[in-house]
Amino acid sequence: MHSANHWGGSLEIYNGSAESTTDDEKSRNMEWDKAALQPQHHHLDETQQSWLLYPQETKKKKYVDMGCVACSHKALKWTLYAFVFALLVIALPTILAETLPKHKSKPTPPDNYTIALQKALLFFNAQKSGKLHKNNGIPWRGDSGLQDGNGTDFSKAGLVGGYYDAGDNTKFHFPMAFAMTMLSWSVIEYRQKYEAIGEYQHTIDLIRWGTDYLLLTFNSSVGGSRNGSTIPDDHYCWQGPEDMDYPRPTQVVNSGADLAGEMAAALAAASIVFRDDEAYSKKLVKGAATVYAFARDGGRRRAYSSGNDYIQPYYNSTSYYDEYIWGATWLYYATGNISYIRLATEPGFSKHSKALLGIPDLSVLSWDNKLPAAMLLLTRYRIFLNPGYPYEEMLRMYHNTTERNMCSYFQQFNVFNWTKGGMIQLNHGRPQPLQYVANAAFLASLYVDYLNATRVPGFNCGPQFISLDVLRNFATSQINYILGDNPMKMSYVVGYGTKFPRHVHHRGASTPSDNVRYSCTGGWKWRDISKPNPHNITGAMVGGPDRFDQFRDVRTNYNFTEPTLAGNAGLVAALVSLTSSGGIGIDKNSIFSAVPPLYPPSPPPPPAWKP
Repeated sequence: MHSANHWGGSLEIYNGSAESTTDDEKSRNMEWDKAALQPQHHHLDETQQSWLLYPQETKKKKYVDMGCVACSHKALKWTLYAFVFALLVIALPTILAETLPKHKSKPTPPDNYTIALQKALLFFNAQKSGKLHKNNGIPWRGDSGLQDGNGTDFSKAGLVGGYYDAGDNTKFHFPMAFAMTMLSWSVIEYRQKYEAIGEYQHTIDLIRWGTDYLLLTFNSSVGGSRNGSTIPDDHYCWQGPEDMDYPRPTQVVNSGADLAGEMAAALAAASIVFRDDEAYSKKLVKGAATVYAFARDGGRRRAYSSGNDYIQPYYNSTSYYDEYIWGATWLYYATGNISYIRLATEPGFSKHSKALLGIPDLSVLSWDNKLPAAMLLLTRYRIFLNPGYPYEEMLRMYHNTTERNMCSYFQQFNVFNWTKGGMIQLNHGRPQPLQYVANAAFLASLYVDYLNATRVPGFNCGPQFISLDVLRNFATSQINYILGDNPMKMSYVVGYGTKFPRHVHHRGASTPSDNVRYSCTGGWKWRDISKPNPHNITGAMVGGPDRFDQFRDVRTNYNFTEPTLAGNAGLVAALVSLTSSGGIGIDKNSIFSAVPPLYPPSPPPPPAWKP
């Protein structure tokens, strides 16, 4: 007899008879000892442990085989969770944003200066002469002046194109060239603003319309009239330009340093505007250099208007030394040719032009007097490039005079009279004051931007410090006066606001488009009728009020109601300088892109010493 279990649990005693018992019966007859089911603690020797205590089987991790990568179920699960989360948080909103209807946020509305600027530019479209583009923007204007220049020495190319000067149909080159210079200057300084309001291409197209015409010739004007004449001409007749059927004489001058100097300025400034068009820019530079050489010719040094009855009563020039400085400065910026900056800072020019004498009238920019603009343009050179000797002395004096000019604009210094309504009387109460007001506003606003660009907070008028805000406020107050902040509560820019002149002295705007061709005198009824013009000449700045802030909206009184090309150019320049569209400030460097380095380059280092 021996035990059936050597290692614990219930013990079974069996004998030899048990051999006859089958295993199945043993299983059925087995009785378990309940004590054997309780935990038992036995101390096993090493042999026993080696037999029974094999290492416990650890729980096997389950893996997913994805071919080249094997990962656990848990990692796969969290990866899927992360993918679904990214889909919901990132991809789904993106998909919805692309598929759902888009609601664009409204752009910032343009400020009042931008609105007025866009209208003021349209005036130039209304003044175009020649073969007009279909999209000229002025539906009541058509082709005109297509025979200009025929029968003269210019008959090959003709004198078709350009701009009519004002409410008549004359093309005066002197104020036209000044207007193109002013437009180009404003684009050079404020290109980013023109681009921001969508007017850059429009404006340079207007400039090119003028410069293409000026390149045809510089020493003539087309059309014109004599005071008191009863012969059909641009003043005696009242016809839209499309209906002109009277002879249009070409005025040719063989001398005229003033006209040539202004032409040089216009072409040189435009060449900077068109630097992206290399061929056209070079053409403009060549034309500018040619006419400036004409201006400097000793045998041509007289006023272009002298003794000419067709020009002198309207655009008489009083000097040409201001155009010498003005034209030379623009040519220097256009070419970098050092000979031009030497001329611009020539002491003799400042002496003959009386630029440094502090004469109040010479601080007023106009089509006749370029001194304040030329000195400001040279002050720009000193402020930003500081060329030093040998130009510093003249540049410093021009800079000081520029600041005195700015001081003269302040009412507190009693240099100019002011109307009770707040308009500075830069032309001493004479008619058509607004063109001078707009020009002064532009110079003041531009000088503020020059000083802001160099972080200079202001300047001195004698012992008194003037902050830049004060000068800017002068500019805004004068433009606001033009736009309606005046005792008449009237905008002097046609189409701006709700109250503006309706009887503008303008042949094209006052003659109806009724498919009737009115004769020279047949159009007089449209001149004299009391009804408003059938066409608003949008953007035209009229002559303006009198010295008592009063304005008469009467077509036959051109002192109040006639617009001019030069006047609108100054308005455009002032408005773009003041608008906040496209940011604030000037393009500091583009104007200097042709100017060579002011100092000689450093010499190369000496070769390494060799023993």
